[in-house]
Formats: sequence, C-alpha cells, structure tokens
Amino acid sequence: MSNERSQEASTTRLEDADFSGVRLHGPNFENTVITDGWFLNADFSGDVGGLRVNGVEVLPLIEAELNRRWPGRASLRATDPKVLTQAWSMLEGIWLSTISRAGALPETWLHERVNEEWSFLETLRHLIMATDCWHGRMIKGEPHPYHAWGLAGPFLNDPESLGLDLSATPSLDEVLAVRQGRFADVGMTIASLSMSDLERVCHPPSTPGHPQVPHTVLHCLHVILNEEWEHNRYANRDLDVLVERSR
Repeated sequence: MSNERSQEASTTRLEDADFSGVRLHGPNFENTVITDGWFLNADFSGDVGGLRVNGVEVLPLIEAELNRRWPGRASLRATDPKVLTQAWSMLEGIWLSTISRAGALPETWLHERVNEEWSFLETLRHLIMATDCWHGRMIKGEPHPYHAWGLAGPFLNDPESLGLDLSATPSLDEVLAVRQGRFADVGMTIASLSMSDLERVCHPPSTPGHPQVPHTVLHCLHVILNEEWEHNRYANRDLDVLVERSR
C-alpha cells in the first residue's frame, strides 16, 4: 500500500472509488457527502459532530453508549468545579493503571509505534504538549510554556520555533517526571476553581504558539480532559497489542 500525504480532494467527485483495506490517518471529511457507500466491518475513530448515517445523527447515540460503558466519562464535560475535580481524580487513577501496564513491558517496546500510531512514550510527550498549550499558555498565560520534549500534532507547522526537540528520545522515567509535574499542576488549578473562574476568558500571549485565539477557562479544561481521556484510550489499545506479544 502506498503512503501518500496531504492529498487535496476538496473539489473532487469520486465515483465507485474502492477504499477497501485502506488505512486513513488524520483525514478531513468536514462537509463531505458519501452516498451509497459500503461500510461493512469499517472502524472509525475521531471527532464526530453533525454526522448523519442513513438520515440519523449518530453523535448522541455514540455519546450515550460510551457513557454507558464508562460511567465516569460524562464528568469530562462537567461545568461544575467539584465535578471537574472528580473527573481529574478519575483520570489520575486510569493513568496510574495504564503506566503500571506499560512499566511491565520492556522499555524498548514503549518507543515502538503500533500500526504507525504514536508510541506510548510519544503519547505521553504529546500530553505534555497539550498541557503546555491549554494550561500553561492559556490558563496561566505563560509566554514560553513549552517543554522541549513536548510532541505536537501536524497542526503545528514549525515546532522547532517553540523550542521543541523532535530528535529527543527520553526514557520512560524522564518523561514521567515531566508529565507528573504537569499533571499535578493542572490538578491544583482545578481544585482552586470557582464557578466565576470557569467563565474567565483566557487571552493567549503574543508569543508564537497554540492556541492563538481566546477561550474560556472551562473550554481549555474540557480540551485537556478530553485529550487525557482519548489518548489513554489509544495508549491502552496499543498496549493490548504489546501485552499480547509478550505472551
């Protein structure tokens, strides 16, 4: 299978295209219309909103099922400081369990990418970056919040300008030391919040970085909580593959 990147098809009409067996990473289907498609045994993951399948908007159905499977998940969208504190405590618990699973494997495996996704250590480094963006830069207003080991997605065109070291290969213990400090910092912020604090609008510093537009504290926290939850899910998905290998 060929590996092609950044293929623009925004004005294209595809007739009877065969995508069977193809793996798409990071595609953008915003405002895409698919008619008479075949999705037998297809597996989708990503941000979903306004998606209709055979005339039915599926997001409410997906959200209800995910919340049924993981009752604590609904607290990630809480608007009350006390519930947000509970959500953060829940995330701390599931990450402790996940890190314990990872620690039982050879560390070299934690540098490996499963199915071309981020490795376990890359996932932790991305969460460091997400915290620096949405907590350090936005909520705390720090002009230069980025740790050199942070790992950004493709939305960041010039990561080196922020001081990120893309060639770094820190160990699990080194990454965890940074990660735990960031995690505790967010926890202290959440624990100190009032309802009025959540409504405060955060204006990003004028220095280069992400985000670049204002957001409320509540929005920033929701992004952080969602990042923590989703990437824990991805990490455990890939750990399942690595654990099976160890057997």
